[in-house]
Amino acid sequence: MVIKMNNENKTNINWYPGHMKKTKEQIQANLNLIDVIIEVLDARMPFSSKIKDLDEILLKKPRILVFTKYDLCDQDKTKKFIEFYQQQGYIVCCCDLMKGMGIKKIIDSCEQLFQKENEQRKKKGMKERSVRALIVGVPNVGKSTLINRLVGKKATAVGNRPGITKQVSWIRINPKIELLDTPGILWPKLEDQYSAHILALFSSIKEEILEKEELAVFALSILEEQYKDSLYHRYSFEENLDLVEKLDQIAKKRGAIMRGGIIDYEKVYHIILQDLRTGAFGPITLDSIERVK
Repeated sequence: MVIKMNNENKTNINWYPGHMKKTKEQIQANLNLIDVIIEVLDARMPFSSKIKDLDEILLKKPRILVFTKYDLCDQDKTKKFIEFYQQQGYIVCCCDLMKGMGIKKIIDSCEQLFQKENEQRKKKGMKERSVRALIVGVPNVGKSTLINRLVGKKATAVGNRPGITKQVSWIRINPKIELLDTPGILWPKLEDQYSAHILALFSSIKEEILEKEELAVFALSILEEQYKDSLYHRYSFEENLDLVEKLDQIAKKRGAIMRGGIIDYEKVYHIILQDLRTGAFGPITLDSIERVK
């Protein structure tokens, strides 16, 4: 086995399927119908999962940022991003989609942002109308699960693969709110490769576009840097182990050994990535506010 992970030979991630380009065109075509934008972020990567060129498309539409998977994030680190975005004028709602926490605040915020418009309509003798909200986000941040929670039933397909939603569609949440759902979108050029790798760690970019070895080693590196105690506790690491020794230690602890005592490194990589995605290291947030400011 050859471990080849360093900054010089790290894969340059760039994944922008054709349906994402089409989605942006459809958003622009429907923009005059939209009153409020709901942008969905993963609270474990509150900077990396924010669509970088969205402001160019959506102009100055009122914006709600929804932090999903809040139950899995490092709330101290994520709180700094909440304050950062609030200072920029966003309404921020934090959600635990499994428990339904935070859903009411999203609905109330949509109605609040459109309240002034409906008051103007009443003054003109017009009927109040429902607020039309656009929901956007990078792939696999929980957008479909959020919609189902907002509607109160299964309104859209849910999956752990990026790109499961393929076209825009209108969904009625309640008599006061209509929602335009969109496929997960990224931006055409992922210039920040750190963020690109974070997106890949949490399945917002298809894992197949880079070697699982590279992604797993990147995960070990960033966890050792930011959450060393949790990492060492999870895998019973001793101090001063090199990379291969750490991988071998995981294999022995988790049964990733084939006949003849050969280490199944592919299984080890899978274990690391699954542990990261399912919260086995405890609450983590892999973005830091220092990279943004």
